[in-house]
Amino acid sequence: MADVTIVIDSTLPIISIIAICIMIATLIIFSYKKWMLSYGIIIANFLVFILSMIYENDIFGITSVNIVENQILMGPAGLGFRPFYLTPELAHQSYTIFTSMFIHGGFLHIIGNMLVFFFVGIAFEERIGWKKFILIYLIAGIGAALTQSLINIAFPTQFDPNSFASFANYQQVQLLSDAGGIPLVGASGAIFGILGAFAFSYPRDKVAMPIPLGFFMIIRRVKVIYAVILFAAIETIIVLLEVQDSTAHYAHLGGLISGFILAVLLLRKQKTHTKEGKTVYYDSYKPVEISKEDYSELKKLATTPELKEIYNKIKNEDVPQVRDTWLEHFLEKTVCPKCKKPLHSFDNNVWCEYCGFRTKI
Repeated sequence: MADVTIVIDSTLPIISIIAICIMIATLIIFSYKKWMLSYGIIIANFLVFILSMIYENDIFGITSVNIVENQILMGPAGLGFRPFYLTPELAHQSYTIFTSMFIHGGFLHIIGNMLVFFFVGIAFEERIGWKKFILIYLIAGIGAALTQSLINIAFPTQFDPNSFASFANYQQVQLLSDAGGIPLVGASGAIFGILGAFAFSYPRDKVAMPIPLGFFMIIRRVKVIYAVILFAAIETIIVLLEVQDSTAHYAHLGGLISGFILAVLLLRKQKTHTKEGKTVYYDSYKPVEISKEDYSELKKLATTPELKEIYNKIKNEDVPQVRDTWLEHFLEKTVCPKCKKPLHSFDNNVWCEYCGFRTKI
């Protein structure tokens, strides 16, 4: 890391505080309400993006580079994560490793990320539930940022002077890069983490996936493993060719690997299914027939159109994790058929604490 003086105004503008509140509140509200957390993440990203369009300096920060005095001045610092925040002197800015996942540098940046996340994130959350999903998403995002940061510190990007409007501008950007001061923003590292975990857990499942073809994208249903191999190959080729396109490609690879490792740790005993509808245990690869549960008792509790729709999904679902997630949603929304009070459930037993109603599922 370059020997430079770094001066940071750590005071958070009101807009930055509002943005952080949006990030945290959205996650809390959607998890408390048991809504799909993927939707909450998408909403939070777009809300913060709107704020960044209006209050760009508050969200991205203002950075001044003095070449003569080898000095970097930042005020405000912004919500992006910078590699030099890994130093003890600037560790107080490390919270931005979280906030940076909700910041995007432009319309195409956020549309591309959220489009992939919409198709992949929702499908994966349905299979494993929101708790493990958010763990993988956030930890993989952190792993992605750390991977890119450590690479940047060890091997700072060497820019081409001819690609800048002036030599002075090149010197400023190069000094900022050498010092580890270029901010990392975007949800792509976390999204690649979801892809990595999805590929480990459900490689044969087909999902709708935006496939890049030059400057265009086509949406096709493909097996998760094929999509991940394609994206990983693209990122690896770009890294090997040292393409300078202002994209954190090492973060993508770091997120992908982090997600895969997290899936190994968190989902190792999970089950998935083959094209033939058989359950497969990933620790043995020994196919086991899916056992069909009898959920006919739930039918009497499906008293609204929404509950009837969820009941049909439970009854027809073959993937155990998806079925369990729908069952959890059903039991959270249903009420006692006698007194209309909330029901409680545990170990296939459903009961009402108010009137004594009880049934088994």
